[in-house]
Amino acid sequence: MSEAAAQSKADEEHARRAKRAALKELNTTQAGQGPSKALDSSLKRHTALIKRMRQSLGSENRDQILKDIDSLTLEKYVDEIVGAVAEGILRCKTEKDVWSAVEVISALHRRFPKAFTPAIVSSLTTALAPPSRAALAALGPEQREKEDSARVTRQRPVLRVCAELALVGIIRDGPDRSGGEWVMKTVRDLLSNDPTLSSLPLLLVFLKSYSRPYLGLVPPTSSKQISATSEPGSLSENASEEAAQMNGANGAFPALVNESEELVEKEIRDRFRKMCEGYFDNVAKKLVIEHNRLQEQDKRNHEAYIRSGEIFEDRQQAYEKMTKNYEKLLASCQSLSELLYLPMPTLKTASQKSESIQIGVSSGSSLLGGDPDDLTGAGGKWEDEEERRFYEEIPDLKDYVPRSVLGIEGDGDEETEDGKEKERQEKERVEEEVRKLEEELADMKIDADGGVTINGKGEEVADDADDVPTPTPGTPKESPSSTPQMAPQGPSQLLTALLARLPDATNRTIIDQAAVDFAFLNSKAARKRLVKFMTQIPKNRSDLLPHYSRLIAILNRYMPDIGADIVAALDDEFRYLQRKKNVVKELAEVRMRNITFLSNLTKFRVVPPHVILHMFKVCLDDFSGTNVENLAMLLEGCGRFLLRSEETREPFSKMIELMRRKQSMQHFDQRQLLLLENAYYQCNPPERTARQVKERTPMELFIRHLIYDVLAKRTIDKVFKLIRKLDWTDPLVLRTLHKVFTKPWKLKYSHIPFLAMLTYDLQRYHPAFSVGVVDQVLEDIRRGLETNVYSMNQRRVASIKYLGELYIYRLISSGIIFDTFWTLVTFGHPEGRPLPGQPCPIDMPDDFFRVRLVCVLLDTVGMCFDRGSQVKKLDHFLTFFQLYVHCKQQPLPMDVEFMLSDSLEAVRPKMPLFKSFEEAAVAVDEMFNAALQDAGIPAADGEGGYDSGEESGEDDDEDKQRREHDEDEDDEQTQPDSPIDERAPSPEAVLLRSSTTLENLGPTEDDESEFAKELAKLVTDTSGDARKVDKKTALALWDTALPPPVVRKKRNEDADADGEEGAHEPGVMKFTLFTKRGNKQQARITPSCSRQTRQIAIPAESALAVQTRTAQMQDKVEQQHLKRLVLNYEQREEAEELKALEARSRQGPIKIRLAG
Repeated sequence: MSEAAAQSKADEEHARRAKRAALKELNTTQAGQGPSKALDSSLKRHTALIKRMRQSLGSENRDQILKDIDSLTLEKYVDEIVGAVAEGILRCKTEKDVWSAVEVISALHRRFPKAFTPAIVSSLTTALAPPSRAALAALGPEQREKEDSARVTRQRPVLRVCAELALVGIIRDGPDRSGGEWVMKTVRDLLSNDPTLSSLPLLLVFLKSYSRPYLGLVPPTSSKQISATSEPGSLSENASEEAAQMNGANGAFPALVNESEELVEKEIRDRFRKMCEGYFDNVAKKLVIEHNRLQEQDKRNHEAYIRSGEIFEDRQQAYEKMTKNYEKLLASCQSLSELLYLPMPTLKTASQKSESIQIGVSSGSSLLGGDPDDLTGAGGKWEDEEERRFYEEIPDLKDYVPRSVLGIEGDGDEETEDGKEKERQEKERVEEEVRKLEEELADMKIDADGGVTINGKGEEVADDADDVPTPTPGTPKESPSSTPQMAPQGPSQLLTALLARLPDATNRTIIDQAAVDFAFLNSKAARKRLVKFMTQIPKNRSDLLPHYSRLIAILNRYMPDIGADIVAALDDEFRYLQRKKNVVKELAEVRMRNITFLSNLTKFRVVPPHVILHMFKVCLDDFSGTNVENLAMLLEGCGRFLLRSEETREPFSKMIELMRRKQSMQHFDQRQLLLLENAYYQCNPPERTARQVKERTPMELFIRHLIYDVLAKRTIDKVFKLIRKLDWTDPLVLRTLHKVFTKPWKLKYSHIPFLAMLTYDLQRYHPAFSVGVVDQVLEDIRRGLETNVYSMNQRRVASIKYLGELYIYRLISSGIIFDTFWTLVTFGHPEGRPLPGQPCPIDMPDDFFRVRLVCVLLDTVGMCFDRGSQVKKLDHFLTFFQLYVHCKQQPLPMDVEFMLSDSLEAVRPKMPLFKSFEEAAVAVDEMFNAALQDAGIPAADGEGGYDSGEESGEDDDEDKQRREHDEDEDDEQTQPDSPIDERAPSPEAVLLRSSTTLENLGPTEDDESEFAKELAKLVTDTSGDARKVDKKTALALWDTALPPPVVRKKRNEDADADGEEGAHEPGVMKFTLFTKRGNKQQARITPSCSRQTRQIAIPAESALAVQTRTAQMQDKVEQQHLKRLVLNYEQREEAEELKALEARSRQGPIKIRLAG
């Protein structure tokens, strides 16, 4: 909100408070006073008045109604008037109408305080009563929505009128008290009996108009640079106090009037505000719940669409209705947040459950390296802790289901012993199977063709085994039973419902609950149905396999037949697929589902190790075709687990080595090689050195904790005091503080102003430290311009922001800011002039990052340059900045264009924007010409500068003029015989005074003769009409005859240097004679070029020498006088700015712009 808008709103609030206070005083002092004149008792006029009140109490009927109230008796019609007023209030829509109704009720209150006032208050209380829950429960959803909408429409004007009546003294909580308690109780009743939040619009209407008098809330304000009179070391304390006040009042700001002038008691305001904030918290929680529900519904719709290819109409309608309700709730919550100045709750962009599991890429150590006890991380069998919990932390059904349901008999000790015995027997069987498998592996050899031979005999897999009866994928061993009887709520129906819910069980919580539900339905028939269901999973739902495997693992502990039957079915399916190796495309999804299911069951230890190792061996025996893909999927699915499990590590590592040898000897296409390589490195990633954590001392950790973690608006004073208590004489502490204070990119972006504030406060106690911080920040900015590395961009933005904040807190001057501005747009370009399409290694035409840096700095400090000479400086820079932008690749990216327009509009909203490079170039030329003229350097007419079109690549006037003079000097020194006609014309020869002495102590005879000729020619040329030149023309000729001041100064310095080497002759003053030869004047002070100029030695006592010395002294005095005037002007300007800042600070408290 701008300052003007905030001030206007505050003035309006003051005006309303004054009106209410005046009317309250009138209602208090004149209540019950009789009329001072005779009253009319006409029935016709009374009837017309009551009818007019029923129509409306708005502003259109106000004057007539007040006139009738003052002139009619009304005693016999009080009851009718109460009903008419209550009905007329319902038609008051605007603020003027509401105030008109309040004035009418106040007039009636002053006439009949005992007869009218209690009756109208009772009527209004009834009108604002919450709806009956019993009545609403009897209505349908649509009828209830209509009823709520109509009720809110009726109660909206009544609530506004009642709020005004409580402020003007008609509704009271007691003697000498306002009606704030009554209003708060009414609003609380409306909100507390509203589970559907249908009364929320009433609260929004109330807060829009009455948040200031009833809650004490006013909008926050922002400010610019801190006051120059603010003392270093006090900002942190002031900011902390302000934050504490804001947080303690939960958004309340200092009152606009004194507490004695408030219309509602402070206690009521505090309670009312806390009640509204508590209600906002409840609304925010409901918004988060509805948001999550909407995300979940959207996810379920997406999954349903994947399964069936369409979304049913009823599901779509429910989703649209839910979306509509959510958007309505979101808009209400945003409005409530803005009115209470509270932050909105955080809403997740997607519904992501922590219980969900994704099995993906592994990373780890070498084949047999690593610590086997390390279960997670690089050397463990699990990729991370979440995956380990999913596969190992399985709930025990015994904790949720009675023992009788699980079929457990006897006490716990017998059960434990039986379990251990079964476990031991199973382990012995597995070890025997693994031993046999190892013996087979030992006998395996690889022939020259890559085939596998066992005991010297080649093993060939029969491809024509189609005649053998085999089960088809997903086909149960037994024929399906007849349609089950759907008994009402019977076990079969419950089991059907459970199986129907399983496709939506995509997280750990739901699948665990499904296992418990199935345990209550446990029976042999139920287990068979579950096995059949698990073998008929759709081919495209591979995402369900990890969760179904967890369900089987939970049940397998007490129902082992489920795991055995499913493993047997999957084993049969695997054998069938081995016989159908030639059918590649049609069974590709079936193979993937089979291998993935087996891999997940292996990690849950449902599949015995020898079974999965045997499958791996079968694929190795025929290492070609689809078996390559099967091996790759096995390695990706459970290779990491098998390689790091105690019982399978050795045999599986041998299999992997055998696979690698066969892979190197056989020929595979590129796709198969990539599959095998990815799978191998996924289950057995290469070694990587652990990332070394930098060791820091406790003091370093403490300082970093203060700045990076603790620093905030509320804690800045505490952080400042703790930093001051540190040992500043310790080099380690000083170095650590310098590091954290010069690395703003490690803070939150919104906390950078707090770091600048700390630097300002520390300046009072450690000025050298603040200077070092500023120097380092400027160096970081310069280094970023020199390197222009993309990875450093975030740091560069933070550094620029930090620099701007340092200026806000008066640690640097505006000159540094403007130097930074100009450096950003000129650094690295030839002669500091960017040109369209001109490549610059550190600022290419398609690199817009410097534009972003300038915008960040403008957004930070641009509002400070709004007075004095800084306005013109910023205008000049913005003109050149537009030219720099037009040098970039056009059109600009959308984000850069928006950022640029926002920044320019914020600092100069009325500044004209150039449409093309040519327009910007013309404006820059004019700007530099004006600057050169102000500096006393004449610009070359018609030379240099940016021309539109073809001449757009030329330099500006200042640079071109300087370069031309330098070139002339070089040419004249190296080529003294250059053609004369190529030189520019010059006026008549003049004498330049010089204080230098040259090597020749006096003129020679040739010099005197040449001087005589030139003098005669001079006298001849200047006689007659040539002398009829006015004073202005003569001065102009004199000025143009002189070389530019820069060249003149340089030549004088050279002459001084040469003169020091020669001898000094006392009583002689040296002059340089400029002569006109051809079209260009000649001026040489070097001996080698003496034939073009003449050095004249004149006695110091001569009139010419005396006049020259006098003129020199006068010029020097005049220059000193001008210098003093300029310095005094700048000092006066700074003093005026300081006085203006002091005047503003005296008018109100110091305002500090803080993000937080």
